[in-house]
Amino acid sequence: MARNKRYIFIRLLREGILFAVNSVTVNKLRTFLSLFGITIGIFSIISVFTVLDWMAKSVHDSIATLGDNVIYVQKWPWSFDRNLAWWDIMKWPAVSFDDYRTVLNKSSKTESACFDVSKPKQIKYKKNVASDVEITAATIEFKDLRAYEIEKGRSFSPFECSSGKNVAVLGNVIAERLFDKTDPIGKEITIGGFKSTVIGVIKKEGNGALGNSLDEQTLVPLNFAKAFINLTNRFVNTELMIRARPGVSVQELTDDVTMVLRASRRIKPGAQSNFSVNQATLLTQGFDAVFAGINIGGWFIGGFAILVGGFGIANIMFVSVRERTNQIGIQKALGAKKFFILQQFLVESFLLSVLGGLLGVIMVFIGTLIVNHNYDLNMYLTIGNILLAIFISGLIGIVAGYAPALAAARMNPVDAIGFSF
Repeated sequence: MARNKRYIFIRLLREGILFAVNSVTVNKLRTFLSLFGITIGIFSIISVFTVLDWMAKSVHDSIATLGDNVIYVQKWPWSFDRNLAWWDIMKWPAVSFDDYRTVLNKSSKTESACFDVSKPKQIKYKKNVASDVEITAATIEFKDLRAYEIEKGRSFSPFECSSGKNVAVLGNVIAERLFDKTDPIGKEITIGGFKSTVIGVIKKEGNGALGNSLDEQTLVPLNFAKAFINLTNRFVNTELMIRARPGVSVQELTDDVTMVLRASRRIKPGAQSNFSVNQATLLTQGFDAVFAGINIGGWFIGGFAILVGGFGIANIMFVSVRERTNQIGIQKALGAKKFFILQQFLVESFLLSVLGGLLGVIMVFIGTLIVNHNYDLNMYLTIGNILLAIFISGLIGIVAGYAPALAAARMNPVDAIGFSF
């Protein structure tokens, strides 16, 4: 008995699908009009989610390069305190090399620390010029605290850092701009009027969401950069990168470094610190709030488009029921149950809506290919977003098609057959 019921159900479902497919293929214009609203709605929502996924991944990848157990001591905070005016921060001294030595010597929670300074300078190689290139001058620990890969050549040796040897490691974009297809290793460039030998090229990182990519930077030893960067300048862009010892939390490290630097700078108890201790978690919290807002906006905008598409499908399905009233009457007169008529139109509505959703997904996929080709971004359509599009469109199809399908299922066979006369 149960086997017969399953057989009847499968047969009815098959016939319903065939009716739906026939209706979709015969009425091409009506099918297109039905699909259009759902296609635009799915395209709107999935486009927002795809961009959001790319932004989130880009931000989290950029934050990952900062290190989850690393803090950054800088003049400017990453998130502003309302009780602290920016003009007061302007008066603070820049983070100094003395601060770096103090942390290394007195912080018991610190495993490693790096001092670096950044300043835009012009770089020349023969007749090729790269203007306003960010020169990052750092101590030897930089390569341990800021993860990057060398594509050609090598990084600095401890001797080159301590002696201030005039060597440089180029970001990938800067190397292409100055040397094109020529191998830059061993070539002599001019940085801020001082000669320097290229010893390495950093592997391309891509555009970081936080703007912290090394692609357009050039790394030099700190002691070499002292020749063209004034480290005593109050407004110079300096920072300390400090990594915690194993088993030490970021908060413990922050408290310890804050205490050490306050004592070193002779800041009185209760007085405001004249430096900022920044963590990657501050950026994560801020961006999570932004992503949540964009997510809501995506649902809001796409929801209206899908709602319009749902009304469009409902309207077309009512027209379809009216056109096939005589056919419905004949089917019911021959013994077709209400369920058969109901699922016949529901399947048609479902297929229309899912087909529209898939067209929207294809449009998003084509859009990602165009964006990646033109802007060199790693944006892609995820399986999760594809399944979400199919689920949303299928649900809208069932909801929008239920009322017309129910109206068809409740028709009196005698009235339905006589409708065309």
